[in-house]
Amino acid sequence: MMDTRRDFIKKSSMLGLAGALSPIEKLISTSEEINMKNKEQTKWLDGSRLIVSISMQFEAGGQPVNSESPFPQNMQKGYVDLPAETWYNYGYKEGIPRMLDNWDRLGVKVTSHMVGSAVLKNPSLAKEIVQRGHEAAAHGMNWDTQYMMSYDQEKKFIKDGADAIKNITGFSPVGYNANWLRRGENTLKILQELGFLYHIDDVSRDEPFIIDVNTKDFAVVPYTIRCNDIVLIEGKQFSVDQFFNQVKREFDQLFVESQHKRRMLSISFHDRIGGTPQIVNATSELITYIKNHHGVSFRRKDEIAKMTLEDKTSVRE
Repeated sequence: MMDTRRDFIKKSSMLGLAGALSPIEKLISTSEEINMKNKEQTKWLDGSRLIVSISMQFEAGGQPVNSESPFPQNMQKGYVDLPAETWYNYGYKEGIPRMLDNWDRLGVKVTSHMVGSAVLKNPSLAKEIVQRGHEAAAHGMNWDTQYMMSYDQEKKFIKDGADAIKNITGFSPVGYNANWLRRGENTLKILQELGFLYHIDDVSRDEPFIIDVNTKDFAVVPYTIRCNDIVLIEGKQFSVDQFFNQVKREFDQLFVESQHKRRMLSISFHDRIGGTPQIVNATSELITYIKNHHGVSFRRKDEIAKMTLEDKTSVRE
């Protein structure tokens, strides 16, 4: 224990002399010394050091009447919250178009989790998302609570949503996201039966992994509630600047760990929140910062799932 402590003090002193190093460089230097004997292969199948996975939820237009919104939840029974409806409308009128332009400027492709009824209400926008090179993933037919459904009801619910996306955009969804991640006991079996490759309703890891569903491999591409605009910003916890710093610090730590371990940064944006001017502005700055790090790539979730399923070194559970 004494030798270990002396080594630690020595290393700390050496780092103290490197006052010109940035905080992230100091973290990297420390990690390199501590893990210099660890030569485990950690690169992704495509050679990336770290992969960034971005979600863009396409939900506006598919919400039920009087859904939760920033307005006080004090509407009298029997009346429609008309101002709240306009908040949701912002998602497809302004939010997604602004984010799409930003992704193009940044050269980034994302995964859009699409609610079937939202796609049917705004078909041209759904088509545009796919035409710009982004993935269309299924997000249910509407906002119904699927974990309470019977097997047959849930299978129809999932298939109807996926069919709506396919019929409108021509893209066959292979990924799935349940409303608020709350899938049921039959969800994964149904997804496997319907030909899906992965789901995201899991926050247990910072890298994708493989599970067995119906005696076949099925990928899990973890989601995030830590780097999620609806949880942090709309949940009234963070300002835009705080959100920026939260995600930046998440990236900085994962980038250090990615020297010796497969790492993935997940970020989530919702049409009516992440598409506001202030968040798009902050996102542009954040993505530019991330892209300045060597070995970092941005991948759609279907690409991540396929790499995971093909990679013999992927984590299995």
